[in-house]
Amino acid sequence: MSTSHELRTLGNSDLQLTAIGFGAWAIGGGDWQYAWGPQDDSDSIAAIHRALDLGINWIDTAAVYGLGHSEEIVGRAVKSSPRKPYIFTKCSMRWHADRTIYNSLKAASIAEEVEASLRRLQVDAIDLYQIHWPNPDADVEEGWETLSRLRDQGKLRWIGVSNFNVEQMMRAQKIAPITSLQPPYSMLRRAIEAEILPFAQASRIGVINYSPMLSGLLAGKMTPERIAAFPANDWRRKNVEFNEPRLSRNMRLVELLREIGSGHGVTPGVVAVAWALHHPAITAAIVGGRSPRQVEETAAALSFRLTESEYAKIGEFLANNQA
Repeated sequence: MSTSHELRTLGNSDLQLTAIGFGAWAIGGGDWQYAWGPQDDSDSIAAIHRALDLGINWIDTAAVYGLGHSEEIVGRAVKSSPRKPYIFTKCSMRWHADRTIYNSLKAASIAEEVEASLRRLQVDAIDLYQIHWPNPDADVEEGWETLSRLRDQGKLRWIGVSNFNVEQMMRAQKIAPITSLQPPYSMLRRAIEAEILPFAQASRIGVINYSPMLSGLLAGKMTPERIAAFPANDWRRKNVEFNEPRLSRNMRLVELLREIGSGHGVTPGVVAVAWALHHPAITAAIVGGRSPRQVEETAAALSFRLTESEYAKIGEFLANNQA
């Protein structure tokens, strides 16, 4: 494992993370409710291998991505690589035989999910296991208690939450400490700055944010034409940021990121990731990858950081261009 990159401790754990991790949502492939369109498995495996070769030391997936498929691909990729990254996955979103998705935080359901994830990932223990969504809210305590018990059994090394608010985290903390929180965070989605990030900092909860490039929108490759041509099963077609009136403003924002990045030889996407990492509460960011080339373009985010004046310049644009 490459040690040349800065490592950050995740919350109360012994996990030492690189500043970015490999996000395995899109590699779940097409043909499910939150797909990113079709995806070739050999491209996915090559993308993971490239990420590990470049020094990225953790992968974040979920059982529901591709309805088990993403975990299987991660398992295969890691097994066939000499480098052994940390593997993080999530529970609570399940599916019926007809591929419709439902939520459960019941003890028996989670125990079943853990066994299925261990099998698909081909590991004996999961490094970080997270509740994907706090749904149903009434079962948050039961779900968290179950994770705590499975950790005591050695099947899970550390446990965390995803998409929880402060009140839900406080309820969970009464049962067992929270190692990490996984929220969406980018310069276009800043709601967590108000209460959630200060609470995480005060509670020493590590934060790994998802969508720092807002699902590819800030990567520098998007055009209105490309968005219009998204496959019908790409969930981003319905996202408000990918549609007018916000799209034009967002395209101007990408040009500002391009301008800042060009002075350092990095892409707008790398600047977007660095923006999220600039917040002291953020431990590390999840960056998705669908091909080795995509991984290579964002790998600079392992070490690239914004200056205070560059960060302020982005802040000024956002303040003056409310969509």
